[in-house]
Amino acid sequence: MNNTILVAEDNPEISKVLKLYLEAEGYNVFVTHNGIDALSCVKENNIDLAILDIMMPKMDGYELTREIRKISNMPVLILSAKDEDMDKILALNIGADDYITKPFSPLEIVARVNASLRRHYKLSGNENGRGVMHLGDLTLGTNNFRLVKNEEEIFLTATEFKILALLMKEPGRIFSKVQINEHIKGEYFKSDDNSITVHISHLREKIGINQNENQYIKTVKGLGYKIENK
Repeated sequence: MNNTILVAEDNPEISKVLKLYLEAEGYNVFVTHNGIDALSCVKENNIDLAILDIMMPKMDGYELTREIRKISNMPVLILSAKDEDMDKILALNIGADDYITKPFSPLEIVARVNASLRRHYKLSGNENGRGVMHLGDLTLGTNNFRLVKNEEEIFLTATEFKILALLMKEPGRIFSKVQINEHIKGEYFKSDDNSITVHISHLREKIGINQNENQYIKTVKGLGYKIENK
């Protein structure tokens, strides 16, 4: 069954081009031109990934991302003409997984979509095939994309899930920001220290402290991050 993509973009020319390229890749594509219709589309259809423009009528891309995050952890890619760091950080803070500035190549969008879906929906995580990782009181299901701590489920965005799965796969190993970025973005790697810092900060807030009252995710100055239960 082909994956279904939502393109929410108020520029008809851009949405037409994206639809053309994504359908050529084999995806089913819904197109909407405002945030309200886009949210309705998410609620009424099985959407696997959303591409959202920031500047849309009725509901902008930021608010739409917040609403989507209340009901789904699907990958969300933000399109924007703004290239400022604060805009990117805001998008990541509210739950976006990727931020793409205009003008862009449609082929790059397709590659980003392919990488996001592959990593989000096909990540096996654990080499023994069980699809479950344990660390302290954390249990991460790589088949059902669920994180549970002390029998309470913790909601993660797609990018947060990918980062946590990478760290939990090899507790104690230090991963640089470059390695984490490559794991998230696949073949389309672009260094962005701010985005990784934001995602790590969100993860720390969500998973809290371990049984020894220490942070699970530790910063190793000048090297990167690791996860430990001590």
